[in-house]
Amino acid sequence: MSEKFLKRTNWTDIVISILFVILGALLTIRPIEMMSVISILLGMVLFIMGFLKLVDYFTSKDKEDYLLTFALIAAVLGVIVLSCSDVITGIFRVILGIWIIVSGIRNFQTSLVWKEVKSGLWTITVLCALLMIIAGIVVLVSSTLAIRIVGITIVIYAVLDIIARSIFMKKVQDYLDK
Repeated sequence: MSEKFLKRTNWTDIVISILFVILGALLTIRPIEMMSVISILLGMVLFIMGFLKLVDYFTSKDKEDYLLTFALIAAVLGVIVLSCSDVITGIFRVILGIWIIVSGIRNFQTSLVWKEVKSGLWTITVLCALLMIIAGIVVLVSSTLAIRIVGITIVIYAVLDIIARSIFMKKVQDYLDK
């Protein structure tokens, strides 16, 4: 691979990470408005994708049934998401909250096993499990907090990715200079 290709792909990834920082910050600052925007964009993408696949189906010589099925499902899902963006946000919050609670309960069960094998880590695991269960309940009760947590997580991920890409670009340059 050439140095030019590596630098170009890394810069592209850095720009994408910067966009994720902006998205995460907006989710943190304006969670309800951003979830509405994301739901609308998702609905539009699904509808347009379904419409384009429908056009592909009717303009192609070979009529592939899966293409028609995919087109109709995508278009219908797009309309549903566009018309029920608040419901979609609520469903996402409930699924996320339940998932966090179930993970906390599984970790709690694991900590009890660690206690039986005389591991000193079981108390830390119990505390973390209880915190996860409480966090799951908070996510179920407060939609804005859940969205803000997702936003903060996106920002942290994106910043770490920018740092990693910058280090990689430096190391590639050092490697190529040898």
